[in-house]
Amino acid sequence: MSAPPLTGRPLVLDGGLSNELVAQGHAVAGELWTARLLVEDQAAVRAAHAAYVHAGAEVLISASYQASFEGFARHGVDRAAAERLFGDSVRLARAAAGGRRVWVAGSVGPYGAVSADGGEYRGHYGLSVGELVRFHRPRIAALAAAGPDVLALETVPDVVEAEALLRAAEGCGVPVWLSYTVEGGRTRAGQSLEEAFALAAGDDRVVAVGVNCCAPEEVLPAVEVAAATTGKPVVAYPNSGEEWDVAGRRWRGRGRSPAAYAAAWRDAGARLIGGCCRVGPAGIAELAARLAPFR
Repeated sequence: MSAPPLTGRPLVLDGGLSNELVAQGHAVAGELWTARLLVEDQAAVRAAHAAYVHAGAEVLISASYQASFEGFARHGVDRAAAERLFGDSVRLARAAAGGRRVWVAGSVGPYGAVSADGGEYRGHYGLSVGELVRFHRPRIAALAAAGPDVLALETVPDVVEAEALLRAAEGCGVPVWLSYTVEGGRTRAGQSLEEAFALAAGDDRVVAVGVNCCAPEEVLPAVEVAAATTGKPVVAYPNSGEEWDVAGRRWRGRGRSPAAYAAAWRDAGARLIGGCCRVGPAGIAELAARLAPFR
């Protein structure tokens, strides 16, 4: 177990795990989302990870984003079995590498995602830092025990939860990256990005800071703020830019590959670059090809 090297060339992250699982014909609806397949079909999870490895991804993010002990319990999974499933999410990503050198990031999604009500795009849950620490710490401990190279504290909507996640990860023995979801140049909860990234500025456990699960156009200014505020390498993995039509139950708009923006993000300080929702293996393959001259 070692943190990915971030001082030189950029590393290629994977894309949306749910995209590839759906493309394989699997259902990921419900409060567990991709973690549902940890219970029902682990071979599918491994195959989805492998698709991104074949596309050129060098960092895989585990299928634990929306996993929680409470959510597993509601699906009849006891605590001991749930701990194994958290660990399996890391082990499946590791196994999908197929002998290639790939780093594994254990995904720690926000409380709002686990509640499955869209709260990750609002923040302001009405919970204290201490309450959020108590929620996240067992999840982080279960993932850390499986030996990921880094923990992805990702899609964080506000400064309160970022503080809680950093506290919950204290003593886990695994480095972390901290990635906010943003809109309009601010966190989803409306805080300035300078304030948000400043939380990690003096924390040696944090190997990178940045943004994910946002529009591609939001990334460059956020990368610039993250680099200037912290002096750390930056992580960037936005959505495709399409928008979900709630009433029509479909995606609208034109998707954009992160490859089109990657050089500018890299020049601004991004050293972990990939995709999130609606960015599949084809988009990651294009990204890997675009970043090849920087390697």
